[in-house]
Amino acid sequence: MPSDRSILFRDRQEAGRALGAALLPLATAHPLVLALPRGGVPVAFEVAKALDADMDLLFVRKIGSPGQEEYGFGAVVDGADPQIVLDEAYVRVSGISAETIRDIVNRQCAEIDRQRRLYTPDRQPVPVTGRVVIVVDDGIATGGTMRAALRALRRNHPARLVLAVPVAPADSIATLRRECDQIVCLLQPQSFFAVGAYYQDFPQVEDADIIRLLAQAHDRTGTA
Repeated sequence: MPSDRSILFRDRQEAGRALGAALLPLATAHPLVLALPRGGVPVAFEVAKALDADMDLLFVRKIGSPGQEEYGFGAVVDGADPQIVLDEAYVRVSGISAETIRDIVNRQCAEIDRQRRLYTPDRQPVPVTGRVVIVVDDGIATGGTMRAALRALRRNHPARLVLAVPVAPADSIATLRRECDQIVCLLQPQSFFAVGAYYQDFPQVEDADIIRLLAQAHDRTGTA
């Protein structure tokens, strides 16, 4: 794998097309492509188009430690069967009460509900049980959020769970291998910069872009 910034993706669309080409052997399984909003959506759209696959969003919200919200000790992962993933050892040591955790989870679930109503009104999450599922983002840094997402999805018993990203540090990929059946990562720098450093054009993905791409994916396959 390339190990420096000499190789850049022009934009998320180009990265998605390259990722789709690498994932073509999975096309015959009629996979479900799940995008992490926001940045993962343009990448996942190109992957789904290349594989003629269904596409949906995977909403993941961090459960932050009270008073240190930047430290996540778990996550809420949306879907047809939503899951809560907690670092049980941290919960025991920190003494966070079940009531506090429930309050945090309820707030994050409300935010997920708001986002889903905005992006996919009147559409239910596509079930993952028994499907080949490909989870897509525009890149990974530490991998904490993705780890929670993969663990939650595994509980819903997909036939095969695949992580696909254009770029991530090699050590993060190593820690995520035990969470899924396959990883496709095009660029694994040993000296990692921010995800955006590996794109020539890395604008913020707007709500309107996500709504448009989901509508196009729905029109193409007849699903969300």
